[in-house]
Amino acid sequence: MSNEHGSLIKSPKQLIIMVFASFFVPLIIILLLMVYVNSGQRDGAGTADAAKSAEQLIKPVAQLNFKDASAPREIQSGEQVYKAVCSSCHGTGAAGAPKFGDASTWAPRIGKGYASLMTSVLKGKGAMPARGGSNPAEISDYELSRAVVYMANSAGGKLSEPKAPATPGPAVK
Repeated sequence: MSNEHGSLIKSPKQLIIMVFASFFVPLIIILLLMVYVNSGQRDGAGTADAAKSAEQLIKPVAQLNFKDASAPREIQSGEQVYKAVCSSCHGTGAAGAPKFGDASTWAPRIGKGYASLMTSVLKGKGAMPARGGSNPAEISDYELSRAVVYMANSAGGKLSEPKAPATPGPAVK
């Protein structure tokens, strides 16, 4: 009888070596493949855009901004107030708000005068809440008036910048 089809493992020592080899050799191959794949450069077309879009998706919905209550209050410009309070509606024309810079929708409002515009801002008009939804402790009437002038002038108005109040407002608490 020939040993042509016989077992390659002839002793228990060979069996133990084969069991360990059949377990560890694939693990070593997988480990080497992982190192090889991770060592490549990641710069490719659209990599930066993909990172920015992923960052936008996981960006928090709100942000906490802590202020020093004892610090002197800084008066915001009309543009800063517009960006913080007004742009959400006036930037897109939401809820019938006149779009920023659109002379045709601002002309009738500017024609009524600065006092009428300020009354609309302070008391609210249509879907716009009083003070544009801002808190009087954070944004003063003077700052709102600067935002009104900024928006009206962007649409072709010729309103002059309002005069600063004589005394600065109280610190935000």
